[in-house]
Amino acid sequence: MTKICLTIAGLDPSGGAGIIADIQTFSAFGCFATASITSITFQNTTGVFGAIHQTAESVRGQVEPIVADFEIAALKTGMLPTREVIEEVARLVQSNNLKNFVVDPVVRSTSGFDLIDDEALKVLIEKLFPLADIVTPNLPEAERIANMKIENETNIEQAAKIMQSYGAKNVLIKGGHFEVKSKKAKVKSKDQRPKTEDRTAKDFLFIGNEKHIFEAEWIETTATHGTGCTLAAAVTANLALGKSLIEAVEIAKKFVTRAIKTAPNIGKGHSPINH
Repeated sequence: MTKICLTIAGLDPSGGAGIIADIQTFSAFGCFATASITSITFQNTTGVFGAIHQTAESVRGQVEPIVADFEIAALKTGMLPTREVIEEVARLVQSNNLKNFVVDPVVRSTSGFDLIDDEALKVLIEKLFPLADIVTPNLPEAERIANMKIENETNIEQAAKIMQSYGAKNVLIKGGHFEVKSKKAKVKSKDQRPKTEDRTAKDFLFIGNEKHIFEAEWIETTATHGTGCTLAAAVTANLALGKSLIEAVEIAKKFVTRAIKTAPNIGKGHSPINH
């Protein structure tokens, strides 16, 4: 039986992130993709230049016919730009008893564009973290949510515990940014730079008090547009397919690594990856 996944997120018209990346990822795993757009952004591989947000009524109007018609096997949220939209998503999840709920707390673009304000982020934490099966922040997002600086793996554990204290059952901190920061801090000259094969990209999964580290080879590339959305969407698809949380994250990590390696390298900035 075909598994149906739903993404509630923003539209990246350039196709690398957001709704389009989620749909391509769901399809790559053989799932049928459905979607609700929360914001129409203006962006390409070089940055985000603005956005027009949808209303809570618009989001509800998109989602309700989908859940009335289909059995949703898993749900992912991405960019939820306003308090009203976040509260509406919480109502939709609870009233429809939606399972396998992945919250990707998208708060800032790679280029530094804030996609959610502090008030909305507070509501996202309060309303959605307790409903989620897993929360998947990247390093800058984890820093903002936990309100702390992350400079090492101990800090990552501390940030995860803070998020769990907010109600998040399980937390996946995507550590690619940590690897970049730590290597830059340690390397003083080009000659001292570790060989690519000696470096790894790590993601950190916290299930209750358990910590699981997922490692993959380090890839020197600028093809990183949409990696966070894609990883969260791949986790969502694999939960829909009946995989355990650990299995879903492991498969998703391998999928993103391959997608980066085979990226089309298009655009003048950070290329999208190969979904």
